[in-house]
Amino acid sequence: MRTAYCKELYEIMSRDTRVFALTADIGFRNFDEIMADFPGRFVNVGIAEANMMGIAAGLALSGKIPFTFTIAPFVTMRCLEQIRIDLCYQNLPVKIIGAGGGFVYGPQGTTHHAIEEIGILRTLPHMTVISSSDPVETRKAVRAAMDLDGPAYIRIGRNKEPVLYPDDYDFRIGRAVSLREGSDVAIISHGLTVKNSLDAADVLSFRGIRARVVNMHTIKPIDREMILNCAQECGCIISVEEHTIIGGLGSAVAEVLAEECSREVLFKRLGVNDTFMRIHAEHALLQQECGLDCNSIAHAAELLLQRKKASLRSRTRRWS
Repeated sequence: MRTAYCKELYEIMSRDTRVFALTADIGFRNFDEIMADFPGRFVNVGIAEANMMGIAAGLALSGKIPFTFTIAPFVTMRCLEQIRIDLCYQNLPVKIIGAGGGFVYGPQGTTHHAIEEIGILRTLPHMTVISSSDPVETRKAVRAAMDLDGPAYIRIGRNKEPVLYPDDYDFRIGRAVSLREGSDVAIISHGLTVKNSLDAADVLSFRGIRARVVNMHTIKPIDREMILNCAQECGCIISVEEHTIIGGLGSAVAEVLAEECSREVLFKRLGVNDTFMRIHAEHALLQQECGLDCNSIAHAAELLLQRKKASLRSRTRRWS
């Protein structure tokens, strides 16, 4: 995804001289072409993320469109005050790209895990929050964010993630994508848990369970219509995210269900359970540790369906 981002940014910079690339001392091999062809529009601020946001704000106030880039927790939480005041308060068109969302930098430990930033950033007025699930979606998200008037955050992975979408994929900010149809349970996920959710649907299919898989790539503004359709047509929803269950996708889905859903829906959040991951391990192992691998997702869906059946039996007894 990191390579996909830099390739798309290069194309955008080729077409629009207002676009600047900023980095906080990371990603140089990916930025080689940009540095060679647009040296006056590439800025390495060093390990100084707050300064990077201040520079980006100044560029935006001068009519430029800056794209800022570094590891996800550093480009969001380390410079949160600057994002809040310099960017969001003034509604400036600065695009924030966070590499290695979730547990991608797993062996580096808690300092490099990004499991809170989506919940934090979606509370900020004017901020759009996107989490891409593959290289194609990364390029599409960068292209779409370019046209936004205000600030945007795009969480990406690292490199060599599997491709899930064709090149003609119709990506639209705020419009979720249904990747697999089903009426028993809906699995709503984003980012690097989308592939696991699709694999979980395959596992469930072998067990006679039809699971719908939705890629909620935009967490803010969230696709309320898609959530309500899942509630109406499935009656069971699981949110899956490489993020704390507090404040992220699960919270956003719960808010829509609580405020707008007119029918009873069983809902389960899968994510990081209000804790830090204190082990240093590879990405896949950390996902498994948090119950975000395909088998854990499938098991959670089965348990939710058992609750649904028990609830229906209880109602039947009451009516009889």
